[in-house]
Amino acid sequence: MATRAAPRADVDLGFLLAQASFVLSTELTAALAAIGLSPRSYCVLSKALAAEKTQGVLAAEAALDKTTMVVTVDELEAAGLAERRPSSTDRRVRIIAVTPEGERVVQEGAAIVDRVHRDVLQDLTEDEREGFLAGLVRLAGGRLSTPAMCERPPRRRAPRAS
Repeated sequence: MATRAAPRADVDLGFLLAQASFVLSTELTAALAAIGLSPRSYCVLSKALAAEKTQGVLAAEAALDKTTMVVTVDELEAAGLAERRPSSTDRRVRIIAVTPEGERVVQEGAAIVDRVHRDVLQDLTEDEREGFLAGLVRLAGGRLSTPAMCERPPRRRAPRAS
């Protein structure tokens, strides 16, 4: 009968996840800059393609606060990639609609994101990749899906200048 190994005290899970996330984010930022997108704007555009969604719904899906979402949609509108439109089901609310140019850019962005993800995961064997992704999906959708309430929540670190 297999037993679970206790977590090793010399492995800093928080640091490893934060470091991996930070480096992946910087790679995606650099790669998406080639088509004039940030990871945040790509995320919002790609989620807006799926169905009619309000700015509030998209903000929740993209884990953005209201102010950041407004700024992001303003930037997408200015670039001609999205626009605020009245909802077809409720004229009192506005939805974020992706323009034809926005759809084209999302397709380019998806290819870039897929390439970066493949490149990053290439350091793992196929079995390791499958296990890693399955475990990460399970953690992010379960135990690590909701931040704990705390008086002083941690701030996300800003990118360092090179």
